[in-house]
Amino acid sequence: QVQLVESGGGLVQAGGSLRLSCAASGRTFSSYAMGWFRQAPGKEREFVAAISWSGGRTYYADSVKGRFTISRDDAKNTVSLQMNSLKPEDTAVYYCATGRTASRVEYEYDYWGQGTQVTVSS
Repeated sequence: QVQLVESGGGLVQAGGSLRLSCAASGRTFSSYAMGWFRQAPGKEREFVAAISWSGGRTYYADSVKGRFTISRDDAKNTVSLQMNSLKPEDTAVYYCATGRTASRVEYEYDYWGQGTQVTVSS
């Protein structure tokens, strides 16, 4: 059974940084793409970042480009999201997901974590 467990969320002031991690188990991690999505209160879930199975391709939402960095460590079966220069509008529950394609769309991912809360105070 595939499991994804996010960690690293918390409360941070605007301008600060957080690093989210997602630990995967249950299938060959290195064969699959990974993505991060987020959902703010009252809004639909949205794409944040994705990384291909090889790590050679990364994609970002325009709203986080230049501030967030996605990376993967296949030896540890983890994907990370380094978030810098955080803004109050980054406040959301952040979810990691795994699928065959590094994609901006949710239906390309077949397994999801439970999410971790990120709150950015102004």
